[in-house]
Amino acid sequence: MLDERDRKLLALLQEDAGVPVSVLAEKVSLSLSACARRIQRLEESGHIAGRVVLLDRDKMGVPTTVFALIKTAHHSDDWIELFSKAIADIPEVVEAHRLTGNYDYILKIVLPRVEHYDVVYKRIVRRVELFDVSASISMEVLKSGMRLPVEHA
Repeated sequence: MLDERDRKLLALLQEDAGVPVSVLAEKVSLSLSACARRIQRLEESGHIAGRVVLLDRDKMGVPTTVFALIKTAHHSDDWIELFSKAIADIPEVVEAHRLTGNYDYILKIVLPRVEHYDVVYKRIVRRVELFDVSASISMEVLKSGMRLPVEHA
């Protein structure tokens, strides 16, 4: 069970995983060694799944986002495995979700420009049969990030 200091540590680490432990310790009113032990415990318990560096998409040359909504006529385990492997090999596909409703999957694809979507689309359909694909271009990002709410843990 997490306490308020754990939650505050998790919130602070989500803002900047590179912040020194000494700064974190001061912000949560702990000694340096107690703070380091808590962070290690949060890593060992799986609350901290990993630490990543967020790259600037414009500077990395992939400012465009396309969401591809996919329908399939296949729902076998073999097809799902084939589809998962196909999209895993495409670095431009940064997220994939299985859905309820009218579509089966949604892919978040980052691209250098919208025309590059066709390259990604062809890489997918060469490897796996799809029933229907509908793509939408993101015009503006209103909220983005990977931060999770910490108050529910």
